[in-house]
Amino acid sequence: MKFSFRPTEGAFYELFTRAAQNLVRGTALLNELALPGVDVQSVSERLTEVEHDSDQITHDLYKKINSTFITPFDREDIYRLGSLLDDVMDHLEAVGDLLYLYGLTELPALPRELHEMVNVLDQQAKLTAEAMPRLKSMKDLEDYWIECNRLENEGDRINRQLLVRLFSGEYDALTVLKMKEVADELEAACDAFEHVANTVETIAVKES
Repeated sequence: MKFSFRPTEGAFYELFTRAAQNLVRGTALLNELALPGVDVQSVSERLTEVEHDSDQITHDLYKKINSTFITPFDREDIYRLGSLLDDVMDHLEAVGDLLYLYGLTELPALPRELHEMVNVLDQQAKLTAEAMPRLKSMKDLEDYWIECNRLENEGDRINRQLLVRLFSGEYDALTVLKMKEVADELEAACDAFEHVANTVETIAVKES
């Protein structure tokens, strides 16, 4: 039987779980942008509120690390996982902010691929939120990082299709530039989810 001197204190796991639940809230808000007659400014403002809450969670996590003598796993990994979860939220907020500030939701229709990318992010967010509580036992995590990586590959495929659509001549040059910036943030969010999954895999391997 493996014996560990590391504590099983729940505060760190609770903070990771709260941060991941905010990502689910974030992707749900991005999905609202596809609804007819949506108040885009309201969505953007609520995304900013969620992002600020995520910042506070990250701040609380760092304070907890600095005030804890023995952490549940390596401090560097705790810092990295907390920072990466915050990075995802930053990208999600940027998507909503750019769509609002650039007035892109006023177009007759946003590219289908943009909505497909948000759907991929929504799946990654839910997977991540389901996985975070399992860090405490370090069990049943492999399916999470495998599926999250598969979704990242799916996001790459959709992003390539989105770029083809943008440069097909369907949109004027200024709109293309604006939507390309949104596409970049969507891809960055998708990549950031994968980075979270890869970090969880690294932690699980170290602790096994």
